[in-house]
Amino acid sequence: MRAASFPVARREGRRAPLVQSRPPDQRRPGMPVHQSVLELVGKTPIIKARRLDTGLCELYLKLECMNPGGSIKDRIGVTMIEAAEKAGKIQPGATLVEGTAGNTGIGLALAAQQKGYRLVLVVPDKMSREKIFNLKAMGAEVILTRSDVAKGHPDYYQDLAARVAAETPGAYFINQFGNPDNPLTHETVTGPEIWEQMQDVGGMDAIVFGCGSSGTMTGLSRFFAKAAPHVELVLADPVGSILTKYINEGILDTKSGSWLVEGIGEDFLPDISDFTRVKKAYAVADKDSMLAGRELLAKEGVLGGSSSGTLLAAALRYCREQTTPKKVVVFVCDTGNKYLSKMYNDYWMLDQGFLDRPQHGDLRDLILRPYAARDTIVVSPNDLLTVAYQRMKLYDVSQLPVIENERIVGILDESDVLMHVHADEARFRDPVSTAMVTKLELVDMRSPINSLMGVFERGHVAIVMDGPKFLGLITRIDFLNYLRRRVQ
Repeated sequence: MRAASFPVARREGRRAPLVQSRPPDQRRPGMPVHQSVLELVGKTPIIKARRLDTGLCELYLKLECMNPGGSIKDRIGVTMIEAAEKAGKIQPGATLVEGTAGNTGIGLALAAQQKGYRLVLVVPDKMSREKIFNLKAMGAEVILTRSDVAKGHPDYYQDLAARVAAETPGAYFINQFGNPDNPLTHETVTGPEIWEQMQDVGGMDAIVFGCGSSGTMTGLSRFFAKAAPHVELVLADPVGSILTKYINEGILDTKSGSWLVEGIGEDFLPDISDFTRVKKAYAVADKDSMLAGRELLAKEGVLGGSSSGTLLAAALRYCREQTTPKKVVVFVCDTGNKYLSKMYNDYWMLDQGFLDRPQHGDLRDLILRPYAARDTIVVSPNDLLTVAYQRMKLYDVSQLPVIENERIVGILDESDVLMHVHADEARFRDPVSTAMVTKLELVDMRSPINSLMGVFERGHVAIVMDGPKFLGLITRIDFLNYLRRRVQ
């Protein structure tokens, strides 16, 4: 049987390259080499949802999570700075200041980094640590402030940012909430981009978005009013925000609630906002937002953030309410990479009461990491203290049960390790058995909840048992989370 033949480069002179480049006229179109990461902002893809229950409608996902900074805010991060440059409002090396829930800050940091500006961001303390790490890694200076105060309070992030800008010589306050270049970006770029893309499937009937600074909503509203006035504008809003009641009932509340979803929802109407064409709004609870975001990943393979979950939950409600088929667009407005420690962390979700757990009516209901499910982080008596220390750091825990032959034989916390090694760091190589505590505070799972207080007052962690069987640990924070869930 004759072997298949393949062309082989002749060894004449220089060795032929293993991969031949295509002649210029045969190269694939649309794949240019870019000169800056800023050139990658925008022109994000749209995909059709295939596995979500969208009723009679077709749902299309606008993947703003694929911008280089991971969100739709990259668009305004670039354009607001470039507009200020053109207007002569900032000079090379200037200091830029903004108050942000995180994503606008990342978009600004992307542009400021490339253009050589100093950037100072005031960020509410409820923001995910991934966002804060991201901002600092890009060179931004981050000032954390309270997230439990409303506009008008001196610690409110926008008011504090304005004050920082006023007190910093030569600083320029971006002010996304009052900057007309914010909605202009979406009127002249984002809106036309979506409309052109959707022509491939015959057009669109509705679009679902969120509102933080209101730039996306206002810009899209202005574009579709001229280009396609039949397109319905639908607002997705966290429960606690004042916007749903304002849209649906025309009532502007003076008091807002609180919510965990980041980047959308408001307690006031931004200066640049224009709600006149938005006729429908859906209030989405935090739990529904987080679960919808996780469903998006599980069913469509798209890793979206918490606000993307809010928008998806609202879009699905809208789609399922329709009695005639419609083509609906919804933003996946940011990437879920910034929320891995929150909405994609089962333990965080359990702490918030967003995932259901089996209820037993005893102390097992307070155990976050059951040992039987292999969720408890443990060590053996023969493990080295370095191993124990590394597990504490990796899993962010302060104490470790010491397990031998499926029985708990001790407990080791960070103070035990410190007392053992402080005089001689070489003792990190000692086995866990040399530092662990063997006098254990065992609590039967049927004990009353109030019995935990005595354990905590003695400075111990509760070791929950079912006879000789170890079930797991209950810490002070586990108890607090349990009590908080009961009042939600």
